[in-house]
Amino acid sequence: MADEITDDDFDLIIPPGTPRTIIRDIATKYEVEIVSVTRPLSYANMVSDERELLAFRGKQNVIEEANEYLIAEIKKFIEKDEYDDK
Repeated sequence: MADEITDDDFDLIIPPGTPRTIIRDIATKYEVEIVSVTRPLSYANMVSDERELLAFRGKQNVIEEANEYLIAEIKKFIEKDEYDDK
């Protein structure tokens, strides 16, 4: 995990519940680090609640590519589960 954050570093929060296989694929396919970040959550009765979340950290262009991959893979995972339940 990184000790220092530079101005060139960007974080992509990993949505809670993301399958480990997707996280592993991104960590090996892209030049990113997996880091722990604290972010405020504001929904329902959790106003001003802070949670420690996992994130990918890297250069902006790499994070943008990883984000596209993450979204596509989560969509595939959801669609697969929808059909498996029938």
